[in-house]
Amino acid sequence: MYERILLPTDGSEHTKRATEHAIDIAQTRGATLHVFSVVDDRAFLVLDDDRVDEVRSELEENALDAIAEAVEAADRDGIETVSDVDVGNPANCIVDYAADNDIDLVVMGTSGNEYEENVVGSVSKRVVDISPVPVLTVGSDA
Repeated sequence: MYERILLPTDGSEHTKRATEHAIDIAQTRGATLHVFSVVDDRAFLVLDDDRVDEVRSELEENALDAIAEAVEAADRDGIETVSDVDVGNPANCIVDYAADNDIDLVVMGTSGNEYEENVVGSVSKRVVDISPVPVLTVGSDA
């Protein structure tokens, strides 16, 4: 049932907890773990044009570091991984990646950030709302 699991990561603590769950499920199911990070281009809207390249570069480096950390954890448990980075709206990119790569399950963290949840709307909530596949959300205390 779960042959391809998607783990969106930003390297945060709540994502680290989701990584543990994704690895456990992948190991139990013999699944491939797709580790994916998104450079949120909405951050560029408020920047002066001369800072966009600098900030994009920093965010891309952070995304690659987050992926490397999750891939290293999966490798320790002998789990096959695929990794990728995209630029755009995180929720849309996650859902598009899931559809384009025949993902069976998305495992992702939730921040529990009250402001984000009530005012902005969290990425995980949006993914749950629009995902074509099941989504397992993991809180930081899970």
